[in-house]
Amino acid sequence: MPHSVSSNDGDAATAPPFHIAIIGAGIGGLTFAIGCRKNKVSYTLYESAAKYSTVGAGVGLGPNALNALNMIDPKLRTMYDDISSGNLTPNKDHVMFDALYAETNFGEDRGWQPAPFGASSYDRTSAHRVDLLNILTSMIPPETVRFNKRVKNIVQGAPGEKVSITFEDGETVMADAVIGSDGAKGPTRGFVLGDRWPEEVKATYSGKYVYRSIIPMADALQILGHHAGDAETFLGKDVNFITFPISRGAYCNLVAFKFTRGQPWTHDQWTKRITKEEMLADFDEGVDKRLVKLLDWADPLQWSLHHHINTPIYYNDRICLLGDSAHATTPHQASGAGQCIEDALVLSHILGQLKSPAGLTKAFEIYDSIRRPRGQNVVKTSQEAGELYSFNHHECGDDMDKIVANFRERFLWIWEHDLQADLTKADELLAKATTVSK
Repeated sequence: MPHSVSSNDGDAATAPPFHIAIIGAGIGGLTFAIGCRKNKVSYTLYESAAKYSTVGAGVGLGPNALNALNMIDPKLRTMYDDISSGNLTPNKDHVMFDALYAETNFGEDRGWQPAPFGASSYDRTSAHRVDLLNILTSMIPPETVRFNKRVKNIVQGAPGEKVSITFEDGETVMADAVIGSDGAKGPTRGFVLGDRWPEEVKATYSGKYVYRSIIPMADALQILGHHAGDAETFLGKDVNFITFPISRGAYCNLVAFKFTRGQPWTHDQWTKRITKEEMLADFDEGVDKRLVKLLDWADPLQWSLHHHINTPIYYNDRICLLGDSAHATTPHQASGAGQCIEDALVLSHILGQLKSPAGLTKAFEIYDSIRRPRGQNVVKTSQEAGELYSFNHHECGDDMDKIVANFRERFLWIWEHDLQADLTKADELLAKATTVSK
């Protein structure tokens, strides 16, 4: 028999007339599940792993993402504030990063001083991904999630019939619709795009890979001095180092980018284990030795960065994409997690307005019309931001004054987006669709 779990409080009489299968328990899937509960949408969350993820590094949320958390459930924003870290230096609450050169002495030899960029609308916050996942999972009732459920097939029947999801363990379950929040490599994207746009199913290599490490703040301060306590970005030709405090300032998170212009990623996996010597060789020229020293805490593992630069549509009838499965992006604008949360807000709100499963496809069409233009523009502009960080931008090159001026403007459309206007637009489109159908 299909497995079905009601995610709603109260008796069956108050339950909505449809049930959603959510595939993937990452930031997007978990936040969407919380939004479903708030909007009394019945769901079951299916996760391929044996338990919730306990791995990850730093994650940053801009004001748009924080606003979305608050709109989904004010408790989420309160709990996030308890785990997040800002710049440790006083009076730098609104600074996203200080821009410095990656070269020896960070540009001091050429007279460069750290150049801050941010905005009055921006509050510097970042957290350990595990801490963020912990607050999200704390709001998910255990009976609404099932682990070790890796999707093998999804079949949509005739209109009015349920969708069947078959897992690799042989079990088949039924739902009125499927939300694929299973990440950039997840199978759900293929069931949305495979028939019509097969060339867009797989994510493409963005032209760079990273090394990651988390350094105890005491050690980071010994190496970098005061630079370790604040969010800093160190720019160089084909390299970029980003550091920022996490875990309430107990640790310094490092992401070291190596840009491989024009060279394909040829490894069969998205990660590639190498030797420490090979890792260090990526930064043996034009990089201050203090930054290289931070790699002592890094696993010599190259993490290739892939993205979905083109996604023609986010839904196929009653299967819909959310988060990285829809718009996997590079991290250069610190907006990937935020876009997942925005998706969760908008889609859970739309589904909460429905009175019948007959409206699900129209609901996904409305979600697509609101979220896809913005989500895909974030992917595109993030790739452009990477060109700035690596001195490869066609207009700015290695002119740091031009680069910083660009940074002081380019994030505003992301941070200051009116999410309430998105919900209002969704309501208007739903009302119009309801009127037309009568």
